[in-house]
Amino acid sequence: MTIKDEKQFEKLLIPVKKVTFQKGFFQLTDSSKPKTHRDKTIKNNEGYKIKILAKGVEIFAATDAGTYYAIQTLKDLAAIYENKLLVCLIEDEPDFKRRGVYLDCSRGKVPKLSTLKDLVAHLAHWKINELQLYIENVFTFKKHPDIGKGYSPFTPDEILDLQDFCKLHHVRLVGSLASFGHFEKILSLPKYQHLGELSGFRGFPGGTTLCPADAGSIKLISELYSEFVPLFEAEDFNVCCDETWELGKGRSRKLADRIGTGRLYLNYLLEIHRLCRKYGKRMNVWADIVLQHPELLSKLPKDIVLLNWEYEQNGKNIYRTKEIAKAKIPFMVCPGTSGWLTHGSRLPNSMANVTNFAAQGRKFGAEGLLNTDWGDNGHRNLLGVSLHSFAHGAAHSWNGKKVDNKKFTDNFCSRFFGKHTGRLADVIRLLGNTYITCGTNVPNKNWLYFALVEPVKNNQSDSAIDLMNARGLRKIVRQFSDESIWPKLSKSIGKFEKTAFEELKLAARMDCLSARWALAIKKNRTGKNVKTKELQQINKQMQNIAKDFKKLWLLRNKVSRLKDNLRLFQQAGKGLKKCE
Repeated sequence: MTIKDEKQFEKLLIPVKKVTFQKGFFQLTDSSKPKTHRDKTIKNNEGYKIKILAKGVEIFAATDAGTYYAIQTLKDLAAIYENKLLVCLIEDEPDFKRRGVYLDCSRGKVPKLSTLKDLVAHLAHWKINELQLYIENVFTFKKHPDIGKGYSPFTPDEILDLQDFCKLHHVRLVGSLASFGHFEKILSLPKYQHLGELSGFRGFPGGTTLCPADAGSIKLISELYSEFVPLFEAEDFNVCCDETWELGKGRSRKLADRIGTGRLYLNYLLEIHRLCRKYGKRMNVWADIVLQHPELLSKLPKDIVLLNWEYEQNGKNIYRTKEIAKAKIPFMVCPGTSGWLTHGSRLPNSMANVTNFAAQGRKFGAEGLLNTDWGDNGHRNLLGVSLHSFAHGAAHSWNGKKVDNKKFTDNFCSRFFGKHTGRLADVIRLLGNTYITCGTNVPNKNWLYFALVEPVKNNQSDSAIDLMNARGLRKIVRQFSDESIWPKLSKSIGKFEKTAFEELKLAARMDCLSARWALAIKKNRTGKNVKTKELQQINKQMQNIAKDFKKLWLLRNKVSRLKDNLRLFQQAGKGLKKCE
């Protein structure tokens, strides 16, 4: 045995806590089957020990979940060592009790049940044990049938089916429903507009936030909960209640002036808390509004969980984690994939965001890490692009101190797409850096996302095209115009992985086209002529991208709001004629 052999363990995507090596190897065969033992001396319910001996493999765990995670480690080791395992003792357990992924299903894409099951199987392999689906209006409420129309909503049977599948993989399906802010889709319906705090806010007829002073608001939530909450077996339930932008600025202004905006928020939250208690649920709530009013920390019920979110790598709320811990309220740290408002993610930001938040979570005793993936502005971002960040969040949830961020992308490509995809890691890094390459690094977005569908005439001060620089845009075009940068995948790779690969390629094409489009518009806005041939090429690419986008959308998702994105592509294509 050489040091080189031992170093192969560093290729594990989810690193293990402790390995004690001995001499020798065990040759896995098709008939090899590890012996499993219940071991109550292992105190962590998801911890395990693996003894790899020359004569066989033994697994020791206190629960079925521990055995399951041991098997996931063995699967990866078998792939890394090509079935010739080093004799050793592995002792492993997670950093966090709750290791979750939060998937936006309300901004355009509603995943098919088959997609969610495939995702759960992969997340569980990465030792994720919780999934939350963000739902604003995409559920079929019997008492309020208009709420989900036109959005391909989930049915109760789909939720129950997914929950059963999750249990097979030791994943908790935790319910999540917008209950205060982010209510704009429901408040846009005439039947519910009167419940809004401030009509017309951000262009929505009923605004985005329920009026906490209107008894009808909690009545509506109570009716929605009666159909939705009982579906979920998990003790926890996420009531959201984040970004209540209009709070105290409209119909409840007089009350806010009298008791304070913070108290106004707390009073409504306590009503939601009573509903959760009614269904035997522990209320989880996003922490942003509470942190805006830190005096509330001492007044909150102690049986809730605060979800402290922050999506920039050194964002201030990361380092306010200690305030929540000091208040002795259970909490989770909630970074993000940085996959929204971008085609190819903001990869360096996401990796640093997860790393820094996980460290604060370990330091101050977080209950878990919940890695969020949003779909702002129509959800044009693709699931395949976020998978790297899901895996990275999983690694930091399980054993963050041993994650090597510099090697992680290479390990991800090797484990997820197959051993012979070394070049792919370089491409993913290039794609994840275009938000910097384009010359204007701003929080929470990549300007290329907006530039792709920006009108030729745009007099707004935040024109994405005007804010990017030509040098960076030309570099992006050079980087992604060459199809040979993409390696060939093994024929044995699964459908889920193949689709993810195609989604990555489409994301690169969208960034490349966005850069070309921006360069053409920049010329037009400065009075320079753009060659007709160039415009024709851009238009053809736009049409092809729209076609492939539709295909990939429908491969993984229900129809939902696909037409909103296709309309944007069509409008951008028509805008090309104005450059001639």
